[in-house]
Amino acid sequence: MPLNRRKFLKKSAATGAGVAIAGAAAAPAADAAEAKGAGHVKRYSLTVMGTTDLHGHVFNWDYFKDAEYSDKAGNAMGLARISTLVDQVRQEKGRCNTLLLDAGDTIQGTPLTYYYAKVDPITAKGGPVHPMAQAMNAIGYDAAALGNHEFNYGIETLRRFEDQLDFPLLGANAVDAKTLKPAFPPYFLKKFHVPGAPPVKVAVLGLTNPGIAIWDKAYVQGKLAFEGLEEQAAKWVPKLKSLGADVVVVSAHSGTSGTSSYGDQVPYVENAAANVAKQVPGIDAILVGHAHVEIPELKVVNEQTGRTVVLSEPLCYAERLTLFDIELVFSKGRWEVESVSASLRNSNTVADDPKITKLLEDEHGKVVAYVNQVVGRATETLTTVDARYKDAPIIDLITKVQEDVVKAALAGTEYASLPVIAQASPFSRTSEIPAGNVTIRDLSSLYVYDNTLVAKVLTGAQVRAYLEYSAEYYVQTAADAAVDVEKLTNAGGRPDYNYDYVSGLSYDIDIAQPAGSRIRNLTFNGAALDDAQRFVLAVNNYRANGGGAFPHVASAKELWAESTEIRTRIAEWVTAKGVLDPKDFASVDWKLTRNGTPVF
Repeated sequence: MPLNRRKFLKKSAATGAGVAIAGAAAAPAADAAEAKGAGHVKRYSLTVMGTTDLHGHVFNWDYFKDAEYSDKAGNAMGLARISTLVDQVRQEKGRCNTLLLDAGDTIQGTPLTYYYAKVDPITAKGGPVHPMAQAMNAIGYDAAALGNHEFNYGIETLRRFEDQLDFPLLGANAVDAKTLKPAFPPYFLKKFHVPGAPPVKVAVLGLTNPGIAIWDKAYVQGKLAFEGLEEQAAKWVPKLKSLGADVVVVSAHSGTSGTSSYGDQVPYVENAAANVAKQVPGIDAILVGHAHVEIPELKVVNEQTGRTVVLSEPLCYAERLTLFDIELVFSKGRWEVESVSASLRNSNTVADDPKITKLLEDEHGKVVAYVNQVVGRATETLTTVDARYKDAPIIDLITKVQEDVVKAALAGTEYASLPVIAQASPFSRTSEIPAGNVTIRDLSSLYVYDNTLVAKVLTGAQVRAYLEYSAEYYVQTAADAAVDVEKLTNAGGRPDYNYDYVSGLSYDIDIAQPAGSRIRNLTFNGAALDDAQRFVLAVNNYRANGGGAFPHVASAKELWAESTEIRTRIAEWVTAKGVLDPKDFASVDWKLTRNGTPVF
């Protein structure tokens, strides 16, 4: 039977427990307990497999390009490949000696997940079973941590997905906002039987990201709270030890860098996995997620015990599978962890598992047909290739749509007279809307996130500060230095999605100047910007809630917000126009300069 939230809450009310599973089948003696040397020391080998940031990738398929996925590094992706890898590991190690975990961000990220959240939603009466639930159940996951993107479609969708799983969604630091009691199972326990010895008890603690309180504020405010990973791990790990856990594994939807993208808006660290390893004794391994980086093995020494904790983050989109190989020895009447090592397996070394292909071929086919619907015609090809450093018409399309939607929403209100400006980011470096027929997938590739639109009020002075902060994205480049566009952007590691265009204004970004004093010739309607002038900023909900820590916007007065995705608004706008012509939306609002001389 599936482990669901209702059963957990009923049990936890009485016992404070997490989720306990009956032990695995008895392990083959050859694989499990070995007699080695004098005294017949008993040993046991356990392999914990892990994925993270699957983001709706079941197949090695790019829905935006309507083709097999490929990249320069030769990667392959998708749960169908992971299924093959998992089967290989289970055959090598003995299925009864393995555990399979995920570290979150499962139900958002591709047209496949969007379709089953919005077009044919799993929440409808008699609705479908989510493709990610079908695939993960079939592969046989034991537990998964909650990711922040699990909340993107609201709590109802998340709870329905949770009910469809045959395994628990863990989140020890996701609590009821009023009672502060766990809103999801905090942990999972499993016994591994060893012939001639007591069972090995393995505990998995799930931790999610505190940034959910910002990024999905509209859904979670007043309902759920998200506490710090370090504090909650310090609370739960001793409980797991007291329950007899011989091995403690943490599945954490949190990176290792110790940094946060949201500044001080939340008093907890976003990327806290290494902090947990350092600060909380008793943890053997941490499956890391959220950061979308590949970490085969990272060793962190616990400050209190001096013991090494092994961390690993498999590459996102099911491109890698982490293996933690844990060796235990039975000594002085109990199991002790002797060693832990981590390694990765690559999805590009195997083929899709036909079991998963057959299971989800219908769902895949429906989504392919959906994204290939024609909604308009483009007069010329539009691309994001140079959108990071030149004002590109394709990004102006986003800002134009946002302006139009907000103007219509505020019509007839006291704010209708305020000028509307809009922000947008160059999310993708490869998005293209070709001349000719325009499909939903063309537009979806332009706006890959499920962001929604918000209207906020900013002053001219605040807009200037916002632009200065955005311009920190550029590497300072002397006026006489050669310009390499590959080295011009992402200063300080800032991702492309945290660089914003702002429409409706004209300005230069002088990259010869230090960060904080780069915005020059900032005008509105041909005149120097008035610091006291009030503007309505049409802004995505990620940015409006503080994502990227842009100044002023999170605390600014909110006039209006909606739940329809910006991507959908773009499709509606193009459908209504019929023809996608740059003369209807494109304008050169900004340019890069050095000491006043244009860079391009």
